[in-house]
Amino acid sequence: GADDYITKPFNPREVVARVRAHLRRQNRINEAPSAHNLHIGDLSMHVERHEARIGEQPLELTPTEFNLLRTLMQQPGYVFTRSELIEKALGYGYESIERSLDTHIKNLRRKMGEDPKEPRYVQTVYGIGYRMADEP
Repeated sequence: GADDYITKPFNPREVVARVRAHLRRQNRINEAPSAHNLHIGDLSMHVERHEARIGEQPLELTPTEFNLLRTLMQQPGYVFTRSELIEKALGYGYESIERSLDTHIKNLRRKMGEDPKEPRYVQTVYGIGYRMADEP
């Protein structure tokens, strides 16, 4: 069924705004209730408080890094393509080239104290994208 309608004449910006609003609502509906506290190994995240830590060490993350980490932690083991990770973590309106994602991931790993050659948590799947390790 229909969730909304727009009468003629309409402004294209209004259509875009309404579609984005529906997508935001759909993302909130699909979010699992257990997604507020995430744990993988000694990496933990409290989504509502916007807090992430490794062991007792808090991580000072930018909103972009936090959203990337949250998205990866919500589906450990799942391989995200670069474009899929940009879409899910940063939203449809994120205007960037895919390679800037690599820079965000590099900064996230550095803040997590990851070995760039053998990261324990955020792993590169060459030619595809990234995944969160099931268990580091």
